[in-house]
Amino acid sequence: MEQNYGASNIKVLKGLEAVRKRPGMYIGDTGHRGLHHLVYEVIDNSIDEAMAGHCDTITVTLTKDGRCSVSDNGRGIPTDMHPTENMSAATVVLTVLHAGGKFDKDTYKVSGGLHGVGVSVVNALSSDLHMTIHRKGEVHEQDFKQGIPQQALEVTGKTRKTGTTISFAPDPSIFTETVIFEYEYLARRFKELAYLNPFITINFEDERSGTKETYHFEGGIEQYVSDLNKKQEVAQPYSFSGKIEDIEFDIALMYNDGYDEKVASFVNNIRTPNGGTHEAGFRAALTRVISTYNSQNGAAKEKDVKISGDDTGEGLIAIVSARVPEPQFEGQTKGKLGNTYVRPLVQKSSYEILSKYFEENPLEAKAIVQKSLAAARGREAAKKARELTRRKDNMSVGTLPGKLADCQSKDASICELYLVEGDSAGGSAKMGRDRVYQAILPLKGKILNVEKARLEKILKSDEITNMITAMGCGIGDEYNEEKLRYHKIIIMTDADVDGSHIQTLLLTFFFRYYRHIIENGYLYLAQPPLYLYKKGKKEIYFKNDRMLNDYLIENGVESLEVESIGTNDLIAYFKMVDHYRTSLEALERRYALIDLIRHFIENSDLVSLAYDKMYIEVEKFLTDGGNNILTKVISEDSIHLFVQTKDGMEELMINDELFAAPHFNEANFVYNKIKEWNINFEDDVLEVLENITSYAKKGAYIQRYKGLGEMNPDQLWETTMTPENRTLLQVTIEDAEVASDAFTLFMGDEVEPRRNYIETHAKDVKHLDV
Repeated sequence: MEQNYGASNIKVLKGLEAVRKRPGMYIGDTGHRGLHHLVYEVIDNSIDEAMAGHCDTITVTLTKDGRCSVSDNGRGIPTDMHPTENMSAATVVLTVLHAGGKFDKDTYKVSGGLHGVGVSVVNALSSDLHMTIHRKGEVHEQDFKQGIPQQALEVTGKTRKTGTTISFAPDPSIFTETVIFEYEYLARRFKELAYLNPFITINFEDERSGTKETYHFEGGIEQYVSDLNKKQEVAQPYSFSGKIEDIEFDIALMYNDGYDEKVASFVNNIRTPNGGTHEAGFRAALTRVISTYNSQNGAAKEKDVKISGDDTGEGLIAIVSARVPEPQFEGQTKGKLGNTYVRPLVQKSSYEILSKYFEENPLEAKAIVQKSLAAARGREAAKKARELTRRKDNMSVGTLPGKLADCQSKDASICELYLVEGDSAGGSAKMGRDRVYQAILPLKGKILNVEKARLEKILKSDEITNMITAMGCGIGDEYNEEKLRYHKIIIMTDADVDGSHIQTLLLTFFFRYYRHIIENGYLYLAQPPLYLYKKGKKEIYFKNDRMLNDYLIENGVESLEVESIGTNDLIAYFKMVDHYRTSLEALERRYALIDLIRHFIENSDLVSLAYDKMYIEVEKFLTDGGNNILTKVISEDSIHLFVQTKDGMEELMINDELFAAPHFNEANFVYNKIKEWNINFEDDVLEVLENITSYAKKGAYIQRYKGLGEMNPDQLWETTMTPENRTLLQVTIEDAEVASDAFTLFMGDEVEPRRNYIETHAKDVKHLDV
């Protein structure tokens, strides 16, 4: 019998006021990741409806005007009056933090969104949001701006459908880096959800490019592991399910002839990149089954070989999906499941099922065991290489590297190790540091690329063995976190191409051999300032262009006098104008005739014209601007121009691809938001912005730093090393699979995929250091 789903099911936990003031607390950041998190929060509601058995189709649309729309055919959010809030339950869900049916165990027995922030935060961080509900024969609609209802929920028609549609536009005053949704980024998540829930269909359309895809995988996670495999198969995919007490789980696995491991785990459809008790239970069961099978059925000389969890992970591709009624996650980003009772339940059930599978499939079982035995032999070879390295260290004068300037404290929880590019910067860091808890290890040149070398070769590299010795926790199966001597390992390199390369080489090393250090939050990137702003006795450091520009705007708007507009509103307005300017600069790096492209953005009706009629407007704009059109080719789907400008000859292809380009759409979206302010100046708004920043620069000295060596010890301490002023970026792994593929692409042996990537994205580079 279906549970009654009404306003009384919506439980309220108040507190939405601070969301716009501190958005990072709720969505992690206001950059690329936080922007897409908004979509995840909305679609999670639809997925929860599907898991409860009330929804089987979800449609996500990215519109040309920069919005995202998510529709489902679920029951629809309740529309009756909430018993305590004096408004409709649907309005409560959209305006009150932590309000929803997920807090009522009868409504959703299993929900992924409970640990999330809810659609109310999406509403708060959107410039505008429109909600449409089809429920009980009626269509209900309501509009919001920056989280504020514009009217009460109202009935606008009759319907035979059920479901909810949320359409929203991210607020560019919050998401100052980008407000453009990335199709591929979202597509990965939607495909993932479709694999995990084979009973649902997700339709994904990008109106900007005309791309449409439908995700529905009857094979579920068994098909998922098969599609993840890119190498020769050793053991074919196998999947199984279990239910013990209130825990349900689905697991699929296979083996290939590679050396990497791809294990992805989920709880209630939420990716748990750091694993947790559900994944630990599966791993323990798999290792025990393989080890037991070898001891009972293996060759005489191999029966006593000790097979570890690392050995059984080589070549493994697995998906572990668990459904837990009240999941307890470790960390704000749901990175790890913490419910302790889950592990023994998953381990017991998985062991019983896998043991039976091995008995009934001896060919598959032997292939898996042989793969694990080969990994064990490789581990022994690496151990011997480590012993040789250790013996070499014991023959030296001290146990720690000679270049290491160690700290005085032995308390790892407060100790920091700076890995510094070059002896010069290392010298400044040694002189400027706090010797009590900060250790400095200068690195000479570029370290070995570990993506292209085996462990025995890696251990012959002096720079790498110096790092291993300094950290003190061992490597590989000898890794012991309790012996880690520093709980902050900070990579500090120059802000140039060489510095970025060294940083990438170090990140590759930590990702491949010290992933636990990253997962436990011990690895950081120092953020030395890019600019010094000096005016009179005032000295301020800025870590990037955006922070400098924001400061110049905040201190330059006083040069303007605009009636009926307060200073804070003017600052917010010109920060949006600055966002528009940087979007145009991004377009200018890829396309010629930026003034013409800007003309299209600011006169959007031109884009809808047929190309022959569009050319009339293009010709007028160019000739009025003193340009000479040398040649033109006009077809049904494009205008191809060669134009003589005051700077030389320029070529531009005007077509649907230009108008669908992400930077074009971003500039168009931000410009429309600027127009909504309805502020008019005699001069061009970008010129007004330039005057504002020029005013703030008057009498100031602005220095752009390129390397750490340009700063003396006091400056390096004050800007980059003292906890009071410094900014550290904590390295995290959002998606281990995507990260692993990225390291393989950029640091691996295959040249062709890397060349293709560079050719595709070369024009997107913002700062090229040559």
